[in-house]
Amino acid sequence: MSSVAFNHIALNCKDPILIERFYTKHFGFRRSRVYLPGPGQVVVIKSGPLSLELFPAKGDRPSAVERDGTEYPGVRHVAFLVDNLEAKLAAMGSDAKLSLGPLDMGQFIPGMRVAWLADPEGNIVELNQGYVDEPNPPALA
Repeated sequence: MSSVAFNHIALNCKDPILIERFYTKHFGFRRSRVYLPGPGQVVVIKSGPLSLELFPAKGDRPSAVERDGTEYPGVRHVAFLVDNLEAKLAAMGSDAKLSLGPLDMGQFIPGMRVAWLADPEGNIVELNQGYVDEPNPPALA
């Protein structure tokens, strides 16, 4: 059997450079590739094993994104683990446009706190402090 590894999430962006600057500034991404240099360029940015491929959008979003992400089929949100939720939000300053939270999610995972915010184009980003995998999750039936 051949191996499979996660590679990237592709985002359509009205302003890919604005989105690149946001994720570079706040989440440590760096440019790793540019396809088709020029006005219609596609940029790949990377942070650790996660890459985002930024395409120029050709239309508008069908509806506003609220709270913790879209409810129509597709990517709901992108999540990042943080050591200290309040410190990360403070470091982001006015760029942290909260859509929900911060919330104490300790009833699900002790010590977990979560906030959701919108990137400059309204894509939802989850900041999660304290998430851990379940030791023995139920098997897929």
